[in-house]
Amino acid sequence: MHAASPNSSLSPLLDEEAFEILPGDLGAGLVIVADHASNRVPADLADLGLPKAEFDRHIAWDIGVEALTRGLSARLGVPAVLSRFSRLVIDPNRGDDDPTLVMRLSDGAVIPGNARLDAAGRAARIARFWAPYDGAVRRTIDACFNAGRAPVLFSLHSFTPVWRGTVRPWHCGVLWDADPRLAGFLIERLRADPHLTVGDNEPYDGALAGDTMYRHGTRRGLAHAILEVRQDLLDTAEGRDVWVERLAPILVEAMRREEFAAPRLHGSRTGPVPPEA
Repeated sequence: MHAASPNSSLSPLLDEEAFEILPGDLGAGLVIVADHASNRVPADLADLGLPKAEFDRHIAWDIGVEALTRGLSARLGVPAVLSRFSRLVIDPNRGDDDPTLVMRLSDGAVIPGNARLDAAGRAARIARFWAPYDGAVRRTIDACFNAGRAPVLFSLHSFTPVWRGTVRPWHCGVLWDADPRLAGFLIERLRADPHLTVGDNEPYDGALAGDTMYRHGTRRGLAHAILEVRQDLLDTAEGRDVWVERLAPILVEAMRREEFAAPRLHGSRTGPVPPEA
């Protein structure tokens, strides 16, 4: 739908430990991010002391999101940034001062490799994983600005169908903080499908100080939102294809809307937004 041109295309870039940047047209007006795309753990971290089966669970990654992100990036010809490490190593969707940055316990699983991690170990993981991924997102957005366009920032996540015995009714949810531009548009378009139950800041609240959308959307004034898709809808190739087909025309329309094209500071429900460092 948007062919990348030689003068505005981002080249693919891979950091085996931290991130992958998928190429795309920097002038198209969209960057996709996938904070929890991977369940990989480097060999020297010895699976954090967990059985291999734990890395198939939602505690290690957002199931289905990597393939969905790749599908949308290819379909739309836009850049995307994906994590290359499990959220159990360190969570790139948390601020670097967040107490849940390195989880010691997740949905009933004790993480032995994190249980006694000291301040130096935490700082080493930030430097090795968190900071390079954060920098890749920042550089991709910067490249869009340099190409003459402030991009819409669209973050993909997925959630479990059942949480602590409670069935979640939503097929997807749109999470946002204080900037309603993209979130309201997505909710309206998705709810136009009578077969979908769409959450508004459900099953989570989008106001999380220091998360990826705060750092790169709120602080930079970009139109941004998180889409959470229920994991049982993404656990097959056919299911993921359905969501690519559903989301692609909505995102094309978002890229064309003038009200999304200019940075606009809205503050945050978590507190004032400091100037960009």
